[in-house]
Amino acid sequence: MPPDIVHVLLRVANAKFYDEIPESLIEWIKKQRVFWVASAPLSPDGHVNLSAKGTADSFHVVNSHRVWYQDLTKSGMETISHIRENGRITILFSAFEGPPKLFGIGTVYECGTEEYESLISPEIRKPGSCAVIVIDVYQCQTSCGYAVPLYDFVARRTELLRVVDTEKSTDRASDPEARQKGLKAYSARQNLGSVNDLPGLLTTPDSKVTFINNFDKEGQRPKLRYSSSRAASSHKLSSGANLAVGFTLGALVATVVPYILSATDMFTTRA
Repeated sequence: MPPDIVHVLLRVANAKFYDEIPESLIEWIKKQRVFWVASAPLSPDGHVNLSAKGTADSFHVVNSHRVWYQDLTKSGMETISHIRENGRITILFSAFEGPPKLFGIGTVYECGTEEYESLISPEIRKPGSCAVIVIDVYQCQTSCGYAVPLYDFVARRTELLRVVDTEKSTDRASDPEARQKGLKAYSARQNLGSVNDLPGLLTTPDSKVTFINNFDKEGQRPKLRYSSSRAASSHKLSSGANLAVGFTLGALVATVVPYILSATDMFTTRA
């Protein structure tokens, strides 16, 4: 098995292995809204990294042996650093909304490279786009995934895009001190290496890549909401509190009423 290849893994009843991604799974992959990326350094003391990805239109299937996704600026640089060192990467998809289903390979192409330019045209570059992760799939595995819960999709979060869009605007500030709060300065601080000191981004912080700003600043801002289970727990808590108050009032009434009746009887007798 080539050391510079990513292992892509998928879920379907009874584990099966394929030398390429089946056509039926390609169509399934294109409909997924979230995927996970796993990688690790060669050192036995290094940190294994697992990252969730879910930005709209960031994952693409070229053919049954190649896929790629647009990597965005974030707080760490583990995946890119690990791929630079050893190329190993695992992409996990999970069937949350139906029968379980799929998986796939890794090379990094930073902003400004010919490969990046050919795959991501300016109009589809997302705020904070820093590289393309190209994965050459050597094996696809499906497994049952029956332990994975069923979930309903609510909305995509836009906070990361919103933050990096603001920071990228700050890069154009005339004040050098203000530019230290921009995306380039942030990337230079956070994305040059991994937690295990492997090299990360090499050219992106100084890249002159053209971006067309098509981020909708006035768009919706999805917020977390209580799940039905939390709402149920809250309802149970409220019901429990009401029960406790009712019990206390009942005990109070049971204690005070006889005393009042006794006092009333005494008053009536004396009269």
